[in-house]
Amino acid sequence: MPDLFDVMARRRSVRKYSPEEVREEDINAILEAACSAPSAGNLQAYEIVVVRDKGRRRSLAEASFGQMFMAEAPLHLVFLAYPARSSRVYGRRGAKLYSIQDATIAATFSMLAAHALGYGTCWVGAFDDERVLHIVGAPKDRIPVAIITVGKPRGREPTTSRLGMEEFVFKEVHGTPFPHKVSMKNLLRPRC
Repeated sequence: MPDLFDVMARRRSVRKYSPEEVREEDINAILEAACSAPSAGNLQAYEIVVVRDKGRRRSLAEASFGQMFMAEAPLHLVFLAYPARSSRVYGRRGAKLYSIQDATIAATFSMLAAHALGYGTCWVGAFDDERVLHIVGAPKDRIPVAIITVGKPRGREPTTSRLGMEEFVFKEVHGTPFPHKVSMKNLLRPRC
């Protein structure tokens, strides 16, 4: 199993997938990782819809403003925030924020687990909420947060540039650069 820092540094958004199916045991491991994510008050105010049906995947791609690369991925994980579950304890803030955060963290954990198992993923956040809810048969009070496409990559995705930490990480107060010394590139060097 790869090192966590290696997984984070090498993960890329994949938009070209082979037709190879995601193994059942791998789906379960990915879902277990998602469900292990921290959540506000341990309420897990989210739900996950596992979509493998080809027609439904195509419909999700169309509902995602025509991002048809999605239909190639043999697995879609649709993360839905469940505001009512969080609002019972945290009121309006739970409904409007914590449930979204819970779903987001779980989606991220699923992506990292999938990558560790040798799959590629892509976070899709541009879609018609109502159409997505309809396609997966979810109640109207849920909020679609992300569709994570999962599958074996077809080819290699290019490395994308990232902002330097000095542009958005601050020490103590906003505007004071945080002096960092370790980069993800350094973390990938062989360790003794």
